[in-house]
Amino acid sequence: MVKPRNMSRDSLLKKLKKADISLEEFYDCIQKKGLRHFDSPELETELLISNGFPLRIENDTVTLQTRVTPVNEQSFCVVDIETNAGNAKKGQIIEIGAVKIKNGKIIDEYDSLVYANEIPEYIQEVTGITLEMIENSPPLQEVLEEFKLFLDGDLFVAHDIKFDYKFISDSLENFDLGRLENRRLCTIDLAKRVIESEKYGLSTLKEYFDIDIAEHHRALSDARSTAYILINLLELLDEKIVYAEELIDYSLSDNKKIN
Repeated sequence: MVKPRNMSRDSLLKKLKKADISLEEFYDCIQKKGLRHFDSPELETELLISNGFPLRIENDTVTLQTRVTPVNEQSFCVVDIETNAGNAKKGQIIEIGAVKIKNGKIIDEYDSLVYANEIPEYIQEVTGITLEMIENSPPLQEVLEEFKLFLDGDLFVAHDIKFDYKFISDSLENFDLGRLENRRLCTIDLAKRVIESEKYGLSTLKEYFDIDIAEHHRALSDARSTAYILINLLELLDEKIVYAEELIDYSLSDNKKIN
């Protein structure tokens, strides 16, 4: 096993977003760009897939699945977490909620509180999660293992995605469970492209779409709210956006609605 490096997926992703590539070219890209933990490109490929990078390999051809999967056939995993600190170095996740969507419908859910030694008082006040509530909850590693299996290779969705994605990815790495390689979509970014609103916070968009989920700052309820926001946004999506990867690019292409 080679020593891990600071790995960028940009070059590999750029190739795969344009077209399928041969397995030989894929392995060559891994070797040349230092995108590897292992000496074996085969093992590195398995690692990427196990960490959620949406690859399909058939007949010695490598395909980025989100490039060829229509939006209505794409499985989205909408995620929200509650934590006892601002990052995974200072604290940990105390609750994970996730909702799977496909073809505009909720098809599955995951929810778990997580054992922790402490929860600051202000976080208890905001979330309503107390130490008594989590004293018999499973440890973080167990929950992360379950969540990673639930997430699989789905497109990872969150409201203000940078926080949730990084915190979960860093937490996985803390337990040597890999890192998140899933393609991702932020509902704030997408909403800015699809609708006109003065604000794009969760409460504002819930009101905009008349989503009646009262509980706030709990992981599953916020994941459900975000899921319904996503469903509504997809219904308003420009018809020119056909594939999941196009949806990701569209969400990042500007900071306001296209007229």
